[in-house]
Amino acid sequence: MRTLSDILEEYEFLEGDERYRLLIELGRELDDMPDALKTDATLVRGCSAAVWVYPTEQTETLHFLADSNAAITKGIVALVIAAVQDKPAGEVAGMDVAEALAPFDLKSQLSSNRTQGVPNMIALVQEHAARLAAA
Repeated sequence: MRTLSDILEEYEFLEGDERYRLLIELGRELDDMPDALKTDATLVRGCSAAVWVYPTEQTETLHFLADSNAAITKGIVALVIAAVQDKPAGEVAGMDVAEALAPFDLKSQLSSNRTQGVPNMIALVQEHAARLAAA
């Protein structure tokens, strides 16, 4: 998976529809999430499209699988995951993920329907990180 800074570098170079295409591409680059993991327990609440996030490792670093039934939303969850993927749980628990995503200016680039679930995606990964960091 690309780093958030690498994604931002490309994103800033693009405009309009090209940014949508980049988000769709990011979604396609996510690790495959088996259908068996797409359950009510892994569903992110408050998203206009179905979004699932599943932590795969219970070690010192975080690793998530994620998916969505909508291409743009899948790209958005890929951005959230890129911000935290394979980082130490303690670092992610104290991280301002929304601030890390701020340069993408998603609220002005996308409709409110597409971005309304972002805080819930962030909360889910940070709650998991906090549980691991406290263990």
